[in-house]
Amino acid sequence: MNLRLHNRLKGIYSLLIIAALGTSCQKLNQAPTYEYTDANYWTTPSNAQLVLNTAYSQMLPNDYFFYNEGLSDNAYNGRGDADNVFSISSGSFNAALGRFDQEWSNHYAGIKTCNVLMDNIDRIPNYPAAEKTLVEAQARFLRAYQYFQLMTWFGDVPLFSHDITLAESQTITRTPAAQVLAFILSELNYCEANLPVQSAVPTASLGMVTSGAAAALKARVYLYQNDWQDVAAVCDTLINTSTYGTYGLMSSYSGIFSIANEHNKEVIFDEEFVPNVRTWADMFDMIPISAGARDNALAPTQELINDYLMTNGDTITDANSGYDINNPYTNRDPRMTATLVYNDYVWTNPDGSTQVIYIKPGTDPNSAALNEWVSNGGFSSPSGYYYSKYYDPTSAAGLASGLDLIIIRYADVLLMYAEAENELAQMSAGIWNQTIGALRTRAGFTAPAATSYNGAWTQAQLRSIIRRERRCELALEGLRIFDIRRWKTAEVVLNGYPHGAQYGDPSVDNGFVRLSPRLFDASRNYLWPIPTYEIEQNPNLTQNPNY
Repeated sequence: MNLRLHNRLKGIYSLLIIAALGTSCQKLNQAPTYEYTDANYWTTPSNAQLVLNTAYSQMLPNDYFFYNEGLSDNAYNGRGDADNVFSISSGSFNAALGRFDQEWSNHYAGIKTCNVLMDNIDRIPNYPAAEKTLVEAQARFLRAYQYFQLMTWFGDVPLFSHDITLAESQTITRTPAAQVLAFILSELNYCEANLPVQSAVPTASLGMVTSGAAAALKARVYLYQNDWQDVAAVCDTLINTSTYGTYGLMSSYSGIFSIANEHNKEVIFDEEFVPNVRTWADMFDMIPISAGARDNALAPTQELINDYLMTNGDTITDANSGYDINNPYTNRDPRMTATLVYNDYVWTNPDGSTQVIYIKPGTDPNSAALNEWVSNGGFSSPSGYYYSKYYDPTSAAGLASGLDLIIIRYADVLLMYAEAENELAQMSAGIWNQTIGALRTRAGFTAPAATSYNGAWTQAQLRSIIRRERRCELALEGLRIFDIRRWKTAEVVLNGYPHGAQYGDPSVDNGFVRLSPRLFDASRNYLWPIPTYEIEQNPNLTQNPNY
């Protein structure tokens, strides 16, 4: 596992070629200050590869991968203001908020790296054509991914495909989102044609983007535009042909997120990490305290827990579901146990021993009661829930993990396909069995009512089923915020009080703990503001409406 990425990552840490590339639009012209010069650097293919390595490392900050969940109704940031998640969720922000400038800067730093590489790659003498094309295709994919993220958050953004000068950076304007979208799709089409299928990637290069990754990202781009016809077409090819390679579902849901199963057949596009070389440690503030956490800064909400089905396929509000409010975690979707930790959860320690996680106040036989919910803060979860998904028992001190973070997996392709076919009024038993039925079977459902297609369902009922399935299958994968934005339901689910477990005042919300209220202004919050600092440096960057 270490070797498959070590050669790529060691360049990030042994060479400062991109050290001063800059981090935002007007800063992108700055020249690096290192021992190499522009005249002597672009001499070998290995130097080009080192710049590409840097572009890979800039894809997505691991903090954003996890804490973006706190921007949605799936999770609550109750301690501090990690990545300004609390400020954004509570509506207490303006365009000067640091997260907006960081988001903008991070993406343009990645774009700059790709542009520097592509502007200079032809200067390298005797570069084998096939190798050069492969490097260029990877860089173009990574640049398209960065622009997609920018467009999704901010709408119209400056679009450029070369390393811009200082003068350009101070006068450039925002490009209409439609043109940015067209550029992204054109780049991904090129990448599909020039990247290998996953089975053709050598072991030493695992983690490299592939034609399947380009297709799957293109499907997500279409999805965020509600372009159902194109979503369905791309997903159909990914599912029903071997054009992009052969993907499939892992037999174990929890096994997908295990370091022992990295690069399994479900992974289409991920961000690579290596133990002791490039790691992340977000679980330090997410798992139970007694299991090795420092405190809790990101906690699942009761609203997420409520959406997990009963094992018979019913929702907890269905009359005959069998749901017992006094035993709320019994006979529930197995993915709930694979994702989060609730009272009386049996936690497996790295050495194979187990411990019961006592969260309900007054239940822990140990006087320390580290995990118990308390009403006045402390280190424990404010919602009464913790996470288990993405916990790596092989982590080093401080829960520093080298586990890869999956950005797109095959299950998401199935869900995109199901959603698109339903929106096109083309859902059938066959498509259901390939998608939702297959996911539920893999999750561990056995009741026919949970896994079988019901021809009496209306399109609206299926829409609700598919959206619920996305939420439960993809929880803690950073996608929920983008789903509720594109569905235009954020204005409903992100206004008012999120909740925790039923440990609170029984006279308030039936005892379900009230957490700090959220505020989402539909007149403006479906786009983020252009950062104040960027507009101050370049007044040609107009602001989004109502900021």
